[in-house]
Amino acid sequence: TGKNYLLKSLQFNRKYLKMLCGGASKVSEADAVVQELCNTVRGSVEEKIGRSFNEYTAIIVSKQIVAGTNFFVKVHVGEEDYIHIRVFQPLPGQGGPELHSYQHGKAKEDELSYF
Repeated sequence: TGKNYLLKSLQFNRKYLKMLCGGASKVSEADAVVQELCNTVRGSVEEKIGRSFNEYTAIIVSKQIVAGTNFFVKVHVGEEDYIHIRVFQPLPGQGGPELHSYQHGKAKEDELSYF
């Protein structure tokens, strides 16, 4: 009936909106768009960590929709070294991506999570 359809629709939308607004998405493989985003903050990352990287490859990503988007990214920076970076991408017309925070001394098997 129409009432049941509306109820199911509201339940689905509520569940979906929770995931989109505020909650971080599941981890997925990083693509070229994520790599480019990471490249824009590479200088800031290297400056804050105090080291230049020969390799800088985005591996996996999780996203959080806020007033813009937080990207949590695992980046391979050479040999067995990984870092996790959090990049904030503001809404269109509000500026460019910026490094929010980072974690260094990470390993390949370290879980990527909110920080």
